[in-house]
Amino acid sequence: TRERRRSRESRGPRASLDMSSASQIFMARAVSRAVTSRLRAMGSSVRSTPAPSASTARAHQQRRSVQRTRVISAAYANEKVGDFPSLEFRCFIKDEAQNTVSAWHGVPLKNADGTFNFLCEIPKETKAKMEVATDEKLTPIKQDTKKGKLRDYPYNINWNYGMLPQTWEDPKHEHPTMKVSGDNDPVDVVEIGSSALAMGSVTPVKPVGVYAMIDDGELDWKVIAISVNDPKASDINDVADVEKHFPGELEKIRVWFRDYKTPDGKPQNKFGLDDKCMDRAYTLGVIEETHHFYNDLVSGKRANDEELSLA
Repeated sequence: TRERRRSRESRGPRASLDMSSASQIFMARAVSRAVTSRLRAMGSSVRSTPAPSASTARAHQQRRSVQRTRVISAAYANEKVGDFPSLEFRCFIKDEAQNTVSAWHGVPLKNADGTFNFLCEIPKETKAKMEVATDEKLTPIKQDTKKGKLRDYPYNINWNYGMLPQTWEDPKHEHPTMKVSGDNDPVDVVEIGSSALAMGSVTPVKPVGVYAMIDDGELDWKVIAISVNDPKASDINDVADVEKHFPGELEKIRVWFRDYKTPDGKPQNKFGLDDKCMDRAYTLGVIEETHHFYNDLVSGKRANDEELSLA
């Protein structure tokens, strides 16, 4: 018995070690099985997750694209004074600091990202003939008059209508081929987007075309543009894109401006450049030229014979 006890005692530490090792191996195998099971579950979960659809992928791409093309533009507000409509009504423009600024002089023509600022005078589907008062201090928006009465178009205008700040059509400059001179106003803009823009709002736009309208013998450029916020803005980069995505729209614009005076018994307006809507490159040339005329006016290089407000 002592021999067996001695034998057990002599084997005891080793036997204890063997049992400890077995326990460790058992635990390791258990952990391994748990990890393997978890990985299999994860793999199954991953395999069972459906791939994103093409439309979802496009939506993600569009969101990334929008984030990459954020427009750099100052924020503007407006303050309306007087009842609308009335002879006393005025719409003043305010900058980010809530200072009243000139609608013509206080808003830059271009933004840092290359877009242009469009000042809306007449929201789409309205007919009150609103315009920047270039002969009044701070050049607010007011309703045009004739013989002391407020003027309306004979029917609604179907697009947002307004102007490009810091441009001017010089009445002393004769166009070399059309042989007509400017109408003494900022350059007009027809914004073709889907949303009605508020009177006095400032919106970044992409100019893509221009008509050379001749009104009572004066050159009156009509720039065709689209708000960069419009759903179709990314598709519209030149005049051909307008015809592709807005079929017939350019002709509607030309006919509207050709005929809007005829209900009052006046003749149709004419168009130069063979009645064509010129492309983006030509349009940018017109904008650059009229911005140059504007700079000459406000700098004093060109005399202010028309007594326009330069403040």
